[in-house]
Amino acid sequence: MNERSPGQWPVRQPVDLDALEPKTDEQLYVQRAAEKALHEMVLDSIRHDLEQQPSPLTVLTAARNWCSRITAAAEEIAQAKRRAA
Repeated sequence: MNERSPGQWPVRQPVDLDALEPKTDEQLYVQRAAEKALHEMVLDSIRHDLEQQPSPLTVLTAARNWCSRITAAAEEIAQAKRRAA
């Protein structure tokens, strides 16, 4: 029971918060705009794929396939992060 998961106290290597440079409003705006643009591009790509489907049934099937692929990717990434922690 000596292992600690991320976020538990006490931390092994604390971060010096005074050494961190605060981001300016402009930097935060640009970061948020970039994150939003990426999000929109991904959703538009999925929407485009769904709109290419010939029937309502294939649209729903494609949507389920997207969901299962996204979930599988999330599980794979989460497992890799657990191993790295």
